[in-house]
Amino acid sequence: MRTKGDPMPSVTHPVTAPPRTGDPPARRWLTLAVVSVSMLVVGLDTTVLNVALPTLVGELGASTSQLQWIVDSYALMSGSLVLFCGSLADRLGRKWIFMSGLALFTAASVLAAYAGSVTTLVLARGAMGVGEALIMPATLAVIGTVFPRGAERTKAIGIWSAAVGVGTVIGPMVGGWLLSHYWWGSVFLINLPLGVAGLIAAALLVPDSRAPGSGRLDPAGALLSVAAVGSVLWAVIEGPDRGWTSPAVRTAFAAGALLLPAFVVWQRRSASPMLPPRIFRHRALAAGDLLVMLGAFALIGTLFVAVQHFQFVLGYSAGQTGVRLGPAALALLVAGPLAGVLAPRLGMRAVSAAGLALLSASAAVLATTEATDGYGRALVATLLLGAGAGLVITATSDAIVGSLPETDLGVGSATNSAAIQLGAATGVAVMGSLLSDRYRSGLEAGAVPAPVPEGLLESAMDSLGTALALAEHLPGDAGTVFAEAARRAFVDGMGPAMAAGAGVTAAGVLLALLLAPSRGADTTGTTHQKDSP
Repeated sequence: MRTKGDPMPSVTHPVTAPPRTGDPPARRWLTLAVVSVSMLVVGLDTTVLNVALPTLVGELGASTSQLQWIVDSYALMSGSLVLFCGSLADRLGRKWIFMSGLALFTAASVLAAYAGSVTTLVLARGAMGVGEALIMPATLAVIGTVFPRGAERTKAIGIWSAAVGVGTVIGPMVGGWLLSHYWWGSVFLINLPLGVAGLIAAALLVPDSRAPGSGRLDPAGALLSVAAVGSVLWAVIEGPDRGWTSPAVRTAFAAGALLLPAFVVWQRRSASPMLPPRIFRHRALAAGDLLVMLGAFALIGTLFVAVQHFQFVLGYSAGQTGVRLGPAALALLVAGPLAGVLAPRLGMRAVSAAGLALLSASAAVLATTEATDGYGRALVATLLLGAGAGLVITATSDAIVGSLPETDLGVGSATNSAAIQLGAATGVAVMGSLLSDRYRSGLEAGAVPAPVPEGLLESAMDSLGTALALAEHLPGDAGTVFAEAARRAFVDGMGPAMAAGAGVTAAGVLLALLLAPSRGADTTGTTHQKDSP
């Protein structure tokens, strides 16, 4: 809806400030290398901790709820602050916000590596999440500023998105290898040399830019956005543990439902809004945010389930699990840049729909997996997962950046980051909750063929890893029988969990075909005459 004082939507491409094409091409690609490697490290830290969670139980005495917050404090801080940080990048300078985020991320990683308590580790992970919130939108805005609109920028965003996705997928691989050779803190300490090198390279190679004519900061808008997004994320994270209908979760959802409209009203009235409502008139941005959220739902939710399946059902160690997720990283490394080539030719609609279809197929393969199936079936799923993620992330990110004027690159890119965080948190919460419910019902009294003490059975319902550890203490063949029953219950739980992922991404295919701009459409969704090839 057009607000008072807003100009009418343009029927041509939005006007942007010229990119820094005066820089030599080689320097532009070096800039891309700096921001892409930084995003690879950030993506890696999204999942690297997963394989270390069992170790933290023994080393720090972490409970199940504490393990959850070691993981989720990162997502909560990153997701709730990213819009504000994107607006800071536009106003204060993208290079300096990027470097500030990288410095904070690196320092917090060192603190996490040497944390002596769960509380310290949770706080350090939260600080790392703030660092990511500063880094991610600034990197995409830098690419939008440095590379001219067209095939070169699309290729650059394909490489950037491949770095994000590959980092996410290889996290368990790197974590597993480090745990096989060093202590648990090494999964964080690896960020130190990379962070320091990145800061030096950024100081030398990344140009600074800010939004032309950027206004004052919007502290009220920032506070409302943090409270609104934070409330929803907290409810999504806590829902599986506390119960979706618990008073605390319902209150948090209600708070988000009230604060979000308040934020929108304030942004429409503010003279210098943090998130200008006009950017959502760009059809590519609005559709891209929705589609990348659905893609993140499937990618991170599937990885959450697959890592446990590899370790506890197929019996691989942490290091072996990481290696067997390698094909997903390779597929993503190919699909990301390939999407950068295909998107200008086929359009966002076709490429994003194809990516979501591959993600849906990956989830469907895992949803129909049996307890007796080996790695071959899982390999097919991981290849489909990596290829689908590469296509979706690249196509949507390129569409979002390509639709925005230079004045809104930072905060517009932040909407992409916020959508990814919300999708990832929701994917883990929903798919994890469905998995847990079916797993617990599979272990209820009478469903296990071996006699198991009631107290032990209740503990085993916490997770498959706990069940397998407890099975080792049962006498005779009872332990083997119970372990096999627990594995079957877990695989049964994968059915509804992965069916949810398949259903969400299948709906995403339909939404992509209905909402995303087609080839020959401009970034606001209106068509224009294509140049002949």
